[in-house]
Amino acid sequence: MLKLDHLTKQYKDTLAVDDLDFEVKAGVVTGFLGPNGSGKSTTMRIIMGLDRPTKGRATINGKQYHDLASPLREVGALLDAKSVNPSRSARNHLRALAASNKIPYSRVDEVLDFVGLTSVAGKKVGGFSLGMSQRLGIAGALLGDPGVLLFDEPVNGLDPEGIRWIRDFFRTLANEGRTVFVSSHLMSEMAVSADEIIVIGRGHFITSGTVDQLTATAAGTVLVRAANPDSLASALPADAHYEALNDGALRIAGLSAEDVGNLAFAAGIALHELTPQRASLEEVFMDLTASSLQYGHQTPGVPS
Repeated sequence: MLKLDHLTKQYKDTLAVDDLDFEVKAGVVTGFLGPNGSGKSTTMRIIMGLDRPTKGRATINGKQYHDLASPLREVGALLDAKSVNPSRSARNHLRALAASNKIPYSRVDEVLDFVGLTSVAGKKVGGFSLGMSQRLGIAGALLGDPGVLLFDEPVNGLDPEGIRWIRDFFRTLANEGRTVFVSSHLMSEMAVSADEIIVIGRGHFITSGTVDQLTATAAGTVLVRAANPDSLASALPADAHYEALNDGALRIAGLSAEDVGNLAFAAGIALHELTPQRASLEEVFMDLTASSLQYGHQTPGVPS
């Protein structure tokens, strides 16, 4: 189990992590979401003993990282895929890690085979692509067969087949009862990969829950196909908003499907489709973190 107790990290005038207090459960994939600069990577570095907290603590199975006797056997992490000695081969990189925790070299070949790097095991990692480096980082995280695993942006550089592979990999780990904690900025991937979601912004906790829980209370839209879409658009109240789609349908916000159906009936407009659409995880995330963005964006255009 992974637990944060009022974790805080201050860098001079910057409060990078602000009193984070939550648990990451075993047996599920937990997504860790937040805008750039929200403190996700700093939080993971503190968990792995790479940064010291200003206050509070992060524990793995009840102990801080520096108190673990054989850390690679309890927690594995992929935080920076390129943070390796470029002159070492993939096999020797993993052997060095294995030796540090008295893990047999036979395990190195097992994890290399698992991530699909056996054919390049003797090559220097400095020549690896980002996707290959990600796979090597995953092999390193698995080396000690730990029960707790952390991954920071693990699908960077992976092709679609690799993304699907890692999605299945996370599910396998969780089904084995392990704690799987994944930081990512890809909302669509987290929506299908994660069982639980934790959202932070500017270092502080915003909310948590399943994808269904987070999207259930968000305002969605209604997809409508009408015999006369222009008439339907004209009949909408002023506080409703719509988008005309390329196929002649309308996407309406601010009204329920029942409201749209009643309005069309009253106006004598025949409907061919009336489908409520739940807000996506990305839309919910943008609403939740709107006030926590480190850098805002203006409407696209050339400054005058």
